[in-house]
Amino acid sequence: MNIILFSRTQVNHHAEQLREIFDTIARLGMEYTINEEFAEVVEVLLGITIEPSKRFSERAVAKGGDVMITYGGDGTLLEGVQRLPNFDTPVVGINCGRLGYLTVDNGEGIAALFERIMRGEVVYQRRSMLRIECDAIEGGSCLALNEATIHRHGATMISIDTHVGGKKISTYHGDGLVVSTPTGSTAYSLSVGGPIVDPMCQCFVLSPLAPHNLPMRPVVIPDSVDVELCLMSRGCEAFLSADNRTYRLGDGSKILISLAQERLILATPHNNTFYDTLRKKMMWGVDHR
Repeated sequence: MNIILFSRTQVNHHAEQLREIFDTIARLGMEYTINEEFAEVVEVLLGITIEPSKRFSERAVAKGGDVMITYGGDGTLLEGVQRLPNFDTPVVGINCGRLGYLTVDNGEGIAALFERIMRGEVVYQRRSMLRIECDAIEGGSCLALNEATIHRHGATMISIDTHVGGKKISTYHGDGLVVSTPTGSTAYSLSVGGPIVDPMCQCFVLSPLAPHNLPMRPVVIPDSVDVELCLMSRGCEAFLSADNRTYRLGDGSKILISLAQERLILATPHNNTFYDTLRKKMMWGVDHR
């Protein structure tokens, strides 16, 4: 089995966990490639040398592999996805961050997780993604797994004229707007009052940021329709964020958001469901009295 290892320098790397990862790779006879930034951290913490042929650079797309394994939090997984050679490669996230709805808190240990992957004891879910089209994006478009967000950067509120399927919903006045996938419903959208959506639902969630009109609330729409946004910045600086990438917008910028043809394959162990994660992370059913 060939695996792609990915992590970021800002992750709190634990030497004992990294040792377990590389010992397990060697024991199971796996081949691997690793991003340059992660390789340098591993060499320092473990005192080993990783051959240049096993590395891919910061800007290069990872070479083909059977699975990508990210080490960090959800943000690391989102960045790792951008390095995939194609979306036919499943992704497994090992959580060493804080919250982590996409990554796995593996109570059995890292070695057991790798063994499950090797034996095929994982569940594969095809997660929907957004295609975001805007002149501010290099190449004119990009993909996002979690969300696209228009947000202000300054003291003045912005306005976002919003159409869904060619029909006007509203003009949102405030700090901005989040358009999320079901996967992204437990990310930024959740923190601004959006609903939690099962990742297998076929919808988008529109969640306003600090709306000037208090009755404005999140809206769930089918993912079969396009979302058209037009920014009226009122002289305030504004940005478009697509997961962990940011683009500067000008007044009158137009953004078209639609369901991408591509799907991300997220792999999780058989013993870890979406609702298991919700109960654990949100402490549902826990009585603190």
